[in-house]
Amino acid sequence: MERIAFKPLLLAASLLACMPAAHAASTLVYCSEASPAGFDPSQYTSGTDFDASAETVFNRLTQFKRGGTEVEPGLATRWEVSNDGLTYTFHLREGVKFHTTDFFKPTRDFNADDVLFTFNRLLDAETPFRKAYPSESPYLTDMGLNTTIKSVDKLDEHTVRFSLNNVDAAFVQNLAMSFASVQSAEYAGQLLKDGKAEDINQKPVGTGPFVFKRYQKDSQIRYVANKQYWKPEDVKLDNLVFAITPDAASRLQKLKAGECQVSGYPRPADIEVMKQDPNLRVLQQAGFNLGFLAYNVTHPPLDQLKVRQALDMAIDKQAIIKAVYQGAGQLAQNALPPAQWSYDPSVKDAPYDPVKAKALLKEAGVAPGTTLNLWAMTVQRASNPNARMSAQMIQQDWAKVGINANIVSYEWGEYIKRAKNGEHDAMIYGWTGDNGDPDNWLGVLYSCAAVKGSNYAKWCNPAYDKLVQQAKVSNDREQRIKWYQQAQKILKEQVPITPIANSTVFQPLRKEVKDFKISPFGLTPFYGVSLEK
Repeated sequence: MERIAFKPLLLAASLLACMPAAHAASTLVYCSEASPAGFDPSQYTSGTDFDASAETVFNRLTQFKRGGTEVEPGLATRWEVSNDGLTYTFHLREGVKFHTTDFFKPTRDFNADDVLFTFNRLLDAETPFRKAYPSESPYLTDMGLNTTIKSVDKLDEHTVRFSLNNVDAAFVQNLAMSFASVQSAEYAGQLLKDGKAEDINQKPVGTGPFVFKRYQKDSQIRYVANKQYWKPEDVKLDNLVFAITPDAASRLQKLKAGECQVSGYPRPADIEVMKQDPNLRVLQQAGFNLGFLAYNVTHPPLDQLKVRQALDMAIDKQAIIKAVYQGAGQLAQNALPPAQWSYDPSVKDAPYDPVKAKALLKEAGVAPGTTLNLWAMTVQRASNPNARMSAQMIQQDWAKVGINANIVSYEWGEYIKRAKNGEHDAMIYGWTGDNGDPDNWLGVLYSCAAVKGSNYAKWCNPAYDKLVQQAKVSNDREQRIKWYQQAQKILKEQVPITPIANSTVFQPLRKEVKDFKISPFGLTPFYGVSLEK
């Protein structure tokens, strides 16, 4: 890890050194925490992947205002919703240009055909592009949009209609999420013709504020400003460089040296050091996130409720928060963060009780010395600054009740891929809300529809699922709250996860960075950001 971490340090320095002096001030280097798994936002659920694609290269029909959860027009300038909530008509922005790159030269502006390609590709596995390049759409299925959306129709060059099979209370917010980024139908056609459909995930083309130039895994991603962007006030940088730096100490070193201007995911122990540096600023706000441990309920003995209850109450969560979060985390007792509307404050943890945990394991017939594979992320996330340390502490806690935890780690993309296949016994994971709606937590992470996606507990409970699905299709907010709170109680009783902490989000940057806003959704956006010369 150390060897990889220091490699981008030299690369970033050389990049800046070779820039013409007149333009140095408009080149921002971001010390990112990991390599993206790819550049097609529809295929992923991770902020690492979205930062490298959706937040730079692409736009969506609707979008969230910078730094907030309010939806505003994006590639659609306005929309109408039918009285029954089943038809959405979007009026598309005219004159929007797709990126011109060394691998694609568009011959037309963005129009309805691009919206149809984008969503029909996600919805229909029989489309030519999906057959040429098999791909998943985990968010689409986790949120049930694959069954909610009945059809997407072109009314004219600049008008599209979405017809739904059922009401979706958060539909407009859903379309502002990264997975719904609009692709170029013309570019896709070129890739099909050339037999290179997979390049849609390696050489992205969008309408966003930055144009993708090149990517070197575990080293760097380079972008240039989109000088034809439809919202020119959002493009204030000439060049954007992601210097991929997995090691937090290296990110801090580079930030202090001015080799990057913005850095991701600082260690809690480094916050005070950063605050004392006169050249740095540290933005912070309460995180809309949750760090948790998911139990794969399809793997014995985790299929037994008593075993999950025992493992849950054997974990000294307060000790983890003190050692790992170091004052930047609050005890999480629920599967929702407190800031999420419908959060039920009556849901409480079982007390930390190793003696009772040991007795429950004995009742369940689990022999002392039983081994479980405990997966730990190798990257820092807003929801967990050090998953490896968390795993080591859980390992010690479980050893006290007779369970041997074998800690397993993979590179980030491999970690997610294998977890979706259900290879883990228990895994440390985290989530930051994407759209401000409770379904983004209770549906995406724990519904039956999400078992092959982001439901890493592989838990499917019919009673829970009925409540979540009822809430999703209702426009009655008070009724939705009641259903979601009932669902939270079932989730707590069945223990598919152990919530650990809600963390404070810190964003370190150099003082010359202007107008950076922390995203409530755990993303790192650079549109609207500038460097003071």
